[in-house]
Amino acid sequence: MSTYDFERYLNVRSAYGASFDFAGERLCFLLNTTGVPQVWQLDEPRSWPRQLTFDDERVTFISQSPERDEFVFGMDDGGNERQQLFRLDSDGETITPLTAMPDAKHRWGGWNSDGSQFAFTSNRRDNAVFDVYVQDRDGTGEDAELVYEGDGWLSLAGWSPDDEKLLVVESHSSFDQDLSVLDIESGELEHVTPHEGNVRYQGVNWGPNGEALYLVTDDGADTMYLARLDLDSLDVELVEEGGEWNVDGLSLHEDTGRLVYSRNVDGYTELTVGELTDDTTIREFPTPNLPRGIAGGVSFDPDAERFAIGATGSTDNTNVYVVDVETGEAERWTEASTAGLPTESFVRPKLVHFESFDGRKIPAFFSVPDGAKAGETPVIVDIHGGPESQRRPSFHPVKQYFLNRGYAYFEPNVRGSSGYGKEYTHLDDVEKRMDSVADIEAGVEWLHDQRAVDPDRIVAMGGSYGGFMVLAAITEYPELWAAGIDIVGIANFVTFLENTGDWRRELREAEYGSLEDDRDFLESVSPINNIQNIEAPLLVLHGENDPRVPVGEAEQIAEEAAEQGVPVEKLVFPDEGHGFTKLENRIEAYTKTAEFLEEYV
Repeated sequence: MSTYDFERYLNVRSAYGASFDFAGERLCFLLNTTGVPQVWQLDEPRSWPRQLTFDDERVTFISQSPERDEFVFGMDDGGNERQQLFRLDSDGETITPLTAMPDAKHRWGGWNSDGSQFAFTSNRRDNAVFDVYVQDRDGTGEDAELVYEGDGWLSLAGWSPDDEKLLVVESHSSFDQDLSVLDIESGELEHVTPHEGNVRYQGVNWGPNGEALYLVTDDGADTMYLARLDLDSLDVELVEEGGEWNVDGLSLHEDTGRLVYSRNVDGYTELTVGELTDDTTIREFPTPNLPRGIAGGVSFDPDAERFAIGATGSTDNTNVYVVDVETGEAERWTEASTAGLPTESFVRPKLVHFESFDGRKIPAFFSVPDGAKAGETPVIVDIHGGPESQRRPSFHPVKQYFLNRGYAYFEPNVRGSSGYGKEYTHLDDVEKRMDSVADIEAGVEWLHDQRAVDPDRIVAMGGSYGGFMVLAAITEYPELWAAGIDIVGIANFVTFLENTGDWRRELREAEYGSLEDDRDFLESVSPINNIQNIEAPLLVLHGENDPRVPVGEAEQIAEEAAEQGVPVEKLVFPDEGHGFTKLENRIEAYTKTAEFLEEYV
């Protein structure tokens, strides 16, 4: 079988984040052909796309005006996540800065119905909290109207159909949100989701006539379900049960009542397309034929006759499809390149389950390269971040590169992962943190029993919280590992919480424990304080501008590990944040990873 260098794999492109224009004729989307995501436009399926933005920094989202040939897009600087808003006008050339306050974050809240105004939340007044602003489409950041002063993590879920109200989402943690309706003129905020304990309210949409909200929630249930929240009575009515699996996404067209919702079935997306025939009854349409994997980011055309959606699978890079609502016919519009790599060379994983220390079955995706010889195959254990996240069957060029080079790939969804119900996500909270690390040990023991695996060549790799898991695994179970690769990971929970962005500290303390109440515990589970156990060579990769996990986490773990006499290499990118978005940096980071593993594994 032919092998290909890393640059080839990292040049596999992704098209996503699509949005129809105001007339429903053209499609704008994000595509990373230039090395970072920029805005492109198509007039018809698989035609030659037109590039509309030309920056060295990533574009984070696009939102088309409902009434004009223009759109707003977001962009930060060097991965610092302090997103600014810009408008690209109908001439396709004029870009107008709308916020121009580079020290603050701006979170898009949507257009009003005629596109004359838009809303956003920002921490420009106080770095630790988010306020609600409304601004004219041709205004600047200085004349945005502050309509509500917040005292926490606020975002917006859109304007009411009459443009008099905004839907405000306050996040207390990843698993606890509250919804409120803000009267824009009076500034009065009405809380509409009184509840006890942790409850999620996500995928929130205004219903037709603005009398209710449609959303997904786990209020009173282990898994998330589709519900209608009546804004007069505040009663929550069931629309579609979650059952064994979460309903994890919803997009509703206000004018027609047509909708798309998704269910996460063991990581795979199952879509339902339909329309409301009354408040809680859905008439279903045929299911679209999309690649088996993950699909999301629904954008209806103005009449809800079609919707655009991004879809990817383990062997399918991400592309945008347009679906006819009534027939379910899906047509691929974008031609994101596979860089000339033969798609038949891509490997599809198997969904497996292994038993952990307490008898619990842990799900994982396991991929074995073609032609693997018994007992001779090295394995990369790739651990997702979050921790409230989930490894799902999407296209990963890094994974496909290593499979092409003869590595097996193991992707566990340890306890604490999302996608498996409320109980499962809380099995690693605070004092139970190391139970998830024990799941990694159990996964490696399972690998030892697999015919192809060389038990002496197993690698731990992960990013963000997954980076913590790597560091914890190689210090708690040092005998299991041939090498560790820590990407933007947490080495010390105390210094991480002290130095992470003010705007997210409270959210993270809800998951990990607080500096005030749990400092001793946080110290005890921090890999930096168990570094004397490390045996495996370690590669540390980080972005200097990381606002989530400050670069000091990389610096301290690399220094302490080197003092233990193990081989350590560190690579810090001055123009990246929490992860690597620029192509040249991704090539350098992952080529270094391949060279590191070639040397030590």
